[in-house]
Amino acid sequence: MNPDDDVRLNVARYQVGKLSPETESSDDETDTAGQTTMDARAQYVEISIQQAMRRGDFDDLPGAGKPLQNLRQIEDPNWWIRQKIEREKITGLGPPALTLRTENAALDGKLDAAASEPRVREILEDFNRRVIEARRQLQGGPPVVTPPRDVDREVALWRERRAERRAAAERERAADESERAAMTWRERRRANRA
Repeated sequence: MNPDDDVRLNVARYQVGKLSPETESSDDETDTAGQTTMDARAQYVEISIQQAMRRGDFDDLPGAGKPLQNLRQIEDPNWWIRQKIEREKITGLGPPALTLRTENAALDGKLDAAASEPRVREILEDFNRRVIEARRQLQGGPPVVTPPRDVDREVALWRERRAERRAAAERERAADESERAAMTWRERRRANRA
């Protein structure tokens, strides 16, 4: 269907096009058809939207058919900054309150990647220093609500997670060895070739 074939759209275009500058200046004045100028414009816009929907212009938009995100989160006045930082994966920019929140959420992963206990303590002490420094600054912006981490407690948790990872790796290695032992010599030969 050709968009120019829609009679209602052509009528709305005609009515909006014939509006004189004097008529456009006031919302309560009427045009010759008896409608207010705002009504004519609203009709034109509505018809244009309906035609675009029929043509499929609104199909395949990003997020179409997906649920709205963050509906159950508390009201955050800086939601747009947080979403921009998360979407763009920006680090080190923005108010300290937001960058520290983001870093706090990813801190356990960073600690797990550390190879030794002194390195874990160094990371935690640096994080705590920046949290305390951000709380002392009175530069405005959102308040710093990120708590400092208890270094000894976090080191103990790091040790537990490390022991769990090692135990899981050991179980996986033992399962692989038992599976390999159950193989026939031909299956082992094929596995070695692959």
